[in-house]
Amino acid sequence: MKLTITLSITIATLSLAVIGCNEKQAVAHDHDGDGKPDHGPEAHNTHHDHDHAGHDHSEKTAGPNGGRIITSVEPHAEFLVTEDSRIRITFLDDENNAIAPAGQSVEIVCGDRSKPTVLSFSVEANSNSLLSSGIIPPGDKYPMIITIKTTPEAAPVRERFTLDLSDCPTCEYREYACTCDHDDHDDHDHDHEDHDHDHEDHDHDH
Repeated sequence: MKLTITLSITIATLSLAVIGCNEKQAVAHDHDGDGKPDHGPEAHNTHHDHDHAGHDHSEKTAGPNGGRIITSVEPHAEFLVTEDSRIRITFLDDENNAIAPAGQSVEIVCGDRSKPTVLSFSVEANSNSLLSSGIIPPGDKYPMIITIKTTPEAAPVRERFTLDLSDCPTCEYREYACTCDHDDHDDHDHDHEDHDHDHEDHDHDH
């Protein structure tokens, strides 16, 4: 009888010890007293949330003139369709203020893929912007490819999106620059090229 009681006590003690060890592994500890766990599953989650805090990639901001902000280049650039159907590119500082171009070059290919319109740019008179040499083709919605070089020696950055000139029904901007969460507004893409740019859908001479 005594042997049975002793074995029961021993088994119970070992079981509690095992449970205690498991609990210690799962519970994070705060050794530095900062109120945050230093290791364990909770610490991992805390650090993960901290890393992503402040990075809202879904946030959309219109340019200072109501255009679309291109963030794939530094400094960022505002893409705007003017009233006379030209394209104005304005480079922006961290406060979204216009800054004078400093050696950047821009080229745009848009419209019908079988007969695309090619736009070159030069500095606009009395302005801090680059203005297209020609106008965009007729139509309210068609693909656009923008190639930007921040310096003559820099690799070109190519931005692709659909130019939609219709008015957004829920904000004050046109669709190509709207700040709403429309599914079809996120159809853009960009890539960095290590070679001189060549457009996939056409060949042209400068």
